[in-house]
Amino acid sequence: MKNKLVDLNNHLFEELERLNDENLKGEALQEERERAKSMANIAQTIINNGELALKAVKHYDEYGKKGEIPDILQIGEGK
Repeated sequence: MKNKLVDLNNHLFEELERLNDENLKGEALQEERERAKSMANIAQTIINNGELALKAVKHYDEYGKKGEIPDILQIGEGK
């Protein structure tokens, strides 16, 4: 299964809805807050990774292949 940024957006809004539940109190609320914090940290990592990939594509488009591009970026021509 491949996830897309739209899926991440949906998950984050679902978490916001759970946090907005006025019936959530005490320990259950604390658990949800911890879950939300974890989701936000992972989401930020995914977003940072996407930004890096976008920068790599822009750099490749602007300068072409003038050196070795790390395999992890998976852009341009394969080996």
